[in-house]
Amino acid sequence: MTSRFTELTIDCHDPERLAAFWCEVLDFKVIDRGEGKVEIGSWEPTVEQVLARQMPPTLQFIRVPEGKTVKNRLHLDVSPIDRSTDDEVTRLLGLGAVRRDLGQGPDRSWVVMADPEGNEFCVLRTLAVVPTKESR
Repeated sequence: MTSRFTELTIDCHDPERLAAFWCEVLDFKVIDRGEGKVEIGSWEPTVEQVLARQMPPTLQFIRVPEGKTVKNRLHLDVSPIDRSTDDEVTRLLGLGAVRRDLGQGPDRSWVVMADPEGNEFCVLRTLAVVPTKESR
């Protein structure tokens, strides 16, 4: 048997705040919380489901005392499913994200942003179906 990718853990100062932000971004829900940690996901994992096949990982936010000091070596990418990339960036700005310039240049198909604690993530191209002239 191999291992399964079951969760991605993110260090932070305020797990509740960051979990709430990412729940809004991804339409996830809180599936577990404990002292200094909150886990969110699109489903509630069971041992049987995890053993049967690879399932989407959950996100777990863990309180740590130190702050973020450098660019993330690992980051999340999100793709809007029901709106344009620009409209999704506007929505995320309203949730508390900020644009981040990491030297990516202006001619990119993605937008680099940071969550309320400064963790970088990218908004990629939209996956929304855009009507063509023929389908209108």
